[in-house]
Amino acid sequence: MKEYNWEERNIIRMPGEIALHTEDLHVYYGSNEAIKGVDLEFEKNKITALIGPSGCGKSTYLRSLNRMNDGIASASVTGKIVYKDVDVNASNIDVYEMRKRIGMVFQRPNPFSKSIRENITFALKQHGLKDKKQLDEIVETSLKQAALWDQVKDNLDKSALALSGGQQQRLCIARAVAMKPDILLLDEPASALDPISTGTVEETLIKLKEDYTIIIVTHNMQQAARISDYTAFFYLGNVIEYDATPKIFTRPKIQATEDYVSGHFG
Repeated sequence: MKEYNWEERNIIRMPGEIALHTEDLHVYYGSNEAIKGVDLEFEKNKITALIGPSGCGKSTYLRSLNRMNDGIASASVTGKIVYKDVDVNASNIDVYEMRKRIGMVFQRPNPFSKSIRENITFALKQHGLKDKKQLDEIVETSLKQAALWDQVKDNLDKSALALSGGQQQRLCIARAVAMKPDILLLDEPASALDPISTGTVEETLIKLKEDYTIIIVTHNMQQAARISDYTAFFYLGNVIEYDATPKIFTRPKIQATEDYVSGHFG
């Protein structure tokens, strides 16, 4: 392993409207400090990629943004996660309601073992929406936003499990956007997909940023370079560099970042 000065940092402030930011965010698993006081801002209607080697904390950080670490017995999270001037990490927050505003799509497609239609409407019905016309409109709009409508519109009552892996992942994106969140978190959403399906998911995300703020964890450097506006490089639970994506990939200020994105890290 090369010797780096891990005290070096280059973390820019966002020039536009901030959709979400963290202040001195720490995540612990027992005595292990997985995230070490991260301060980051996420600009509205932009795609931010979180990159770094396995085990660097990027997925842990992403999951903390809508309290997904809450269900882990050994996990504790300190610091602030600020959304619309509210600290969503506070103990009095209705986590269920917050997750309607900050949605999540996981690494592997996880559609419900229900019909395509019911995958979209299930949570909406749980929240009291019963109007069939309204539900049908949301199903169509969500599937169109996820670039899936034309492929499934004649088979909405067939099982979601019959879809291909790429289609299932886009259905999971549609399910998330059906709740009309402001922010969409994605944890390596294309890692289990073939290149064609990956390309379709990437095109979908680029279109979705017109309506949503997107934060994505990816191991794929080309993917980060293709679709993101900003990139944060994580290492050992810290953010080493955070800047506009073209700068990260062509003229980073920190040597460790340059070595990582060019494949010479280690």
